[in-house]
Amino acid sequence: MNTRFLDACKGLPVDRTPVWLMRQAGRYLPEYMEVRKSCTFLELCKTPELAAKVTLQPVDILDVDAAILFSDILIPVEPMGMKLDFVPGPVFAEPVRSMADVERLCIPRMETAVPFVLETIAILRRQLAGRVPLIGFGGAPFTLACYMVEGKGSKDFMAIKKMMYAEPETYSALMVKLTSMLAEYLNAQIHAGAQAIQIFDTWGGILSPADYEKYVLPYTSRLIRCLDARDTPVIHFVKGAGTMLETVKKAGAHVVGLDWHVNLASAREILGSTPVQGNLDPGVLYAPEEIIEAEVRRIIGENGGRPGHIFNLGHGILPTTPSGNAKFLVECVHRLSQR
Repeated sequence: MNTRFLDACKGLPVDRTPVWLMRQAGRYLPEYMEVRKSCTFLELCKTPELAAKVTLQPVDILDVDAAILFSDILIPVEPMGMKLDFVPGPVFAEPVRSMADVERLCIPRMETAVPFVLETIAILRRQLAGRVPLIGFGGAPFTLACYMVEGKGSKDFMAIKKMMYAEPETYSALMVKLTSMLAEYLNAQIHAGAQAIQIFDTWGGILSPADYEKYVLPYTSRLIRCLDARDTPVIHFVKGAGTMLETVKKAGAHVVGLDWHVNLASAREILGSTPVQGNLDPGVLYAPEEIIEAEVRRIIGENGGRPGHIFNLGHGILPTTPSGNAKFLVECVHRLSQR
C-alpha cells in the first residue's frame, strides 16, 4: 500500500510529498456529476455503494495519496433530533436557540443512527486494499454548533455569538453534548476501518484568538483526547487560524491543517515538530499550468524539505475547478517533491 500519507502524518521521511484535496470527491469531476444525476446529495451520502463509488473517483482519476470518505459533517446531527435539508446549502428549519432545545437533543447510537457511514467505510477498505489509506472525518463541535444555532450558513454568526456571550450555560451544554456525540461518531469510523481522521473546524476562525482559546479549545481538546487514535492520526483543520496556531496546537492533534492565509515556513516554526497539511489557495486551480506549478514549487520550498508535510488545498476544492488542473496539481506535487 502507498503509505506516504500515513508516514507524513507521523513525521516520517517519505520519497515524495503526499497530496490529497479537501472535497476531492465532488462537483468539479464530471464522473461525480454523472452519479449525482440519479439522486440528491443526502441520498448519495446515505447510499453506501454510491458514496464509496464517488470516494474512489479521485483516487483513480487524480492519483492522490489518500481517499477521504464521501459524506457531510452534518450527517450525525440529524439523528440527534434535527431535520437537515440542503437547498443547496445545509439548512435546519428549527435551529437550537434555548436550553430546552439543547436538552431535546440526543446522543444516538452510531451503529443504528448512521449505519450507512460505517458500511461505506467497510466497502472502501475492501476496495482500497493495497492502494491508499482511507480518511474519515467529522466537524469540530464549534462548527457544528454554528450551523445548528444559526440554522444555516451565516455572514456574521450573531446567533451563535449571542449564545456564547449572553447565555454561556446554554452554549456550554450544547458544546458538551456535541463533543460527546462526535467522540462516538469518530470512534465508530475508526472501528469501522478509517485509517486517519480529519476534524474540520471551518468556522473556528470567526473568533478572536482569546475567545477561541476560551470557548472552543477545551471542547476540541476533549474530543481529540476521547478518540481511540493511538494508531490513527488525527488532523485538525481550523480555517482562519493563522493568528492562533500556538493555541490550535494545544488541542493535541497529530497534524495541523493550514489555510492559505499563513506562510507554511512560518507555521512550521511556530508548530515545531508537529506535521502540517496545506496550504494552496483553491483559486490557484483556475490559473494556467505554469502558475499552478510555480505555486506548488513555492509551497514545497517553504516546507524546506522537513518531514511531516502533506500537500493539500487551504480549503475545499471549488465546484467549477477544471478537473484537468486538479490532476496537474497532483502530478506537480509528486514530481517537484521527489526525493
